[in-house]
Amino acid sequence: MRTFNSILYVTDGIFDETAGLKQALQLAESSRSTLDVLLVYSVLPKSQRAYADTYSKYLEEQLSLALEKTHEALNLDDGKVPLRIMQEEVTIPPAIQAIRHVLNAGYDLVVKEAEPGESGRGFRSMDMTLLRKCPGAVWLVRPFVHQQEGIKVAVAVDAESRDLSEKALSLRLLELSRSMAARFNGSLDILSCWDYEYEQFLRYKAWANISEEEHEKNIKEADSDHQTLLNALIEESGIGSNHKVFRIRGRPDILIPEFVEREHVDILVMGTVARTGILGFLIGNTAENILNIMKCSLLALKPAGFVSPVKAFP
Repeated sequence: MRTFNSILYVTDGIFDETAGLKQALQLAESSRSTLDVLLVYSVLPKSQRAYADTYSKYLEEQLSLALEKTHEALNLDDGKVPLRIMQEEVTIPPAIQAIRHVLNAGYDLVVKEAEPGESGRGFRSMDMTLLRKCPGAVWLVRPFVHQQEGIKVAVAVDAESRDLSEKALSLRLLELSRSMAARFNGSLDILSCWDYEYEQFLRYKAWANISEEEHEKNIKEADSDHQTLLNALIEESGIGSNHKVFRIRGRPDILIPEFVEREHVDILVMGTVARTGILGFLIGNTAENILNIMKCSLLALKPAGFVSPVKAFP
């Protein structure tokens, strides 16, 4: 089972952290990992610097209260999860400071409560910076839809990997999603979108001179190839058979959010960097369209070898 050894929880202290801290503590306990909590916030404007100490103490008290409430909700004794709290006032964007901590300390996972966007959808500035630039796994947390014993995890994978790095990422996604479902006593759905990319082009180009019968044959072959590749990928991952597989034909930026909402998914696991297809997140319109309307928690991975543009030191 894929596990985490060190987890960093990031907060700017502005919003209620109960849901995020609860899930981070649960994961740390089940993984037997350490949990560091980083309260990082921007320096107040010069006109408000007189209130800096008061503001700092207020954020510290709010975090302490959230941790206390979370331990009570989980019936978790203090000290059960090794916990360290860090508080930093910064002149750079808080997300960049958090990424520097990851680069210097080598955290396996960054957990953060998702900033509430419009109508509870999408992700805002700090979240998006972590998704784009943090080298490790990032979990943006929203409250679970289901009760604790029925958490629903879904993973989006591309069965038609273009190279070894994309395939390796798909395998890691499957392993991680299986592990998350197990740790939260939940179920796992595997989602993969496919299509016959030449269909519209060939169907409406008279000069191509392809019969409808041949056209349908090509579509069936594309369908069969995708099924074969996806089956092989799941088998190679070694995650067993305790899951459901959903192969959906069409555009991932439309189908993935629809699936998440229809199936009431609590956690969506996906890759964030690649060239095309489902794994092509954060590089182009497909990714932005999906993230802008996402309503559930998101656990995002980058491929091995990803280099953050953020420097470990100023």
